[in-house]
Amino acid sequence: MTSTAPETQRGHDAGDPLGEQPTSWQRRLRRFGHVPRPETSLRDRLDPPYTRPGRQVWSVLAIPPHVADRLVRWSGWGGPLLVTLVAGLLRFWRLDQPHAVIFDETYYAKDAWALVNQGYEGSWPKDVDKQILNDPSSVPIPADPGYVVHPPVGKWIIGLGEQLFGFTPFGWRFMVAVLGTVSVLLLCRIGRRLFRSTFLGCLAGLLLAVDGLHFVMSRTALLDLIVMFFVLAAFGCLVADRDRSRRRLADALPVDEEGVLRPDARIAETLRLGWRPWRLAAGVMLGLAFATKWNGLYVLAAFGLMTVLWDVGARRTAGAVRPYQAVLRRDLVPAFVSTVPVAIVTYVVSWTGWIVTDKGYYRNWAATEGKDSSWSWLPDWLRSLWHYENQVYDFHVGLTSGHTYESNPWSWLVLGRPVSYFYEEQTGCEESATGKCASEVLAIGTPLLWWLACFALAYVLWRWFFRRDWRAGAIACGVVAGWLPWFFYQERTIFLFYAVVFVPFLCLAVTMMLGAIVGPAAGTGARAELGLTAPDPSGERRRTLGVIAVGVLVLLVIWNFIYFWPLYTGTSIPEDLWRDRMWLDTWV
Repeated sequence: MTSTAPETQRGHDAGDPLGEQPTSWQRRLRRFGHVPRPETSLRDRLDPPYTRPGRQVWSVLAIPPHVADRLVRWSGWGGPLLVTLVAGLLRFWRLDQPHAVIFDETYYAKDAWALVNQGYEGSWPKDVDKQILNDPSSVPIPADPGYVVHPPVGKWIIGLGEQLFGFTPFGWRFMVAVLGTVSVLLLCRIGRRLFRSTFLGCLAGLLLAVDGLHFVMSRTALLDLIVMFFVLAAFGCLVADRDRSRRRLADALPVDEEGVLRPDARIAETLRLGWRPWRLAAGVMLGLAFATKWNGLYVLAAFGLMTVLWDVGARRTAGAVRPYQAVLRRDLVPAFVSTVPVAIVTYVVSWTGWIVTDKGYYRNWAATEGKDSSWSWLPDWLRSLWHYENQVYDFHVGLTSGHTYESNPWSWLVLGRPVSYFYEEQTGCEESATGKCASEVLAIGTPLLWWLACFALAYVLWRWFFRRDWRAGAIACGVVAGWLPWFFYQERTIFLFYAVVFVPFLCLAVTMMLGAIVGPAAGTGARAELGLTAPDPSGERRRTLGVIAVGVLVLLVIWNFIYFWPLYTGTSIPEDLWRDRMWLDTWV
């Protein structure tokens, strides 16, 4: 939301000549055309306004001012919804193809079906996949419990789609496609709030919509995109909480006799920010991420630290002399309670089916092998769950068996080793010079987007270290939380598609860099509106060139997505065209 303070008041707080008087040397420099750099008002630093399209845009399009104002009001939701519609059409188009159990769908689709029907995962017989595809009604759900190594939330979500549309490829992919589509809407709105620009928010969402890895994961019944959705939702909740708490600080600060907002150390250090529902919602989302796959726990730690540092920055901006002490006294305990305990409770609740059915794997361990434990005063279900979690942890850290498509996290950003989910070769293909056609679903990001993201991350880190831009720090935090933990398990069998968790933050990084290439609009801000700055033709030319460069880059990314479309969807193409798309030897 933008502040309700009038623009003239904001301009009065913006510095010379409407605020503080210039120094003598500044007055002398004005004789030579020097214009002091405008300062940002305190209110705008605590609650930045959203940018609005310049009047020139509407005049070029011959749109009347009253219609333009209405379009601007609608664009905050209309633009993101339009981008989301495109993303949804792409993701749901022929969602049931290929008609096969691809890659790890063989685990999660069947576990989800058992979970929603009997409350716990079953031990499925081998080679049952073909029977499921031919006639799922003829396949009984096994009553014997199955040993699974991931928490149940992601499988509950996959199972919901199966309940709606049956035990079929469309059914087990449906809810993942829904979350993949909604995540595009989330990123549009988060990017809009982060950059205070509807255009940049929609650009971030568009980049996510045409990323190949996100696209493939949105059409496959695996858990990692579900983790990504909850991580992104938690990030959005924390950004909304940041805006809300800083607005509350701004509203509590004093205004002088000229209507200018002033910092106040006492208010900044003692004000209680009250009920923070967005932070509580973030705790629930992080708990759901953790209850889908355990790597969500690292995100919980990173985001918890990030939101506390945001409180420090808010109180410092408002005038706190000792912001860390103020946060320690006023904000640290509420921040911890709103995230960590809430996430843990959410995680435990997610095991309700396993707890109440009394038939899951290790469910009765406490009453049998563990009956002589010194912790026998705890409920049996809790001790059994704790034992199960220990066994699962040992499995994960000990998973070092080789795999054809495993990759080191160092190679992820450059797409060193993508994962082939499905491959089928057809002979007698007349269109091919070799007489063969190939169908493949390859889990790989849109190459040009990811390679562009390598430069964007360098820019984000530079902007965070040298410009202290909190937005760059937030984006870097999202990437680090999703990527860095895998470096501690390099001996473990890990795959490129784990990176889908931080793909939205790569899109935000690219958007931030593209926004910098475009540059700020000439003649914006309170000084320009009051006629205190002269038009700058060179600035307009620079912005025009920036817009052209960004347009070319975005079109190249979209073209690259279209070019790799057959590899994302399993579309049959001549083998020679398939080989043309194998840009690196490690992709085969």
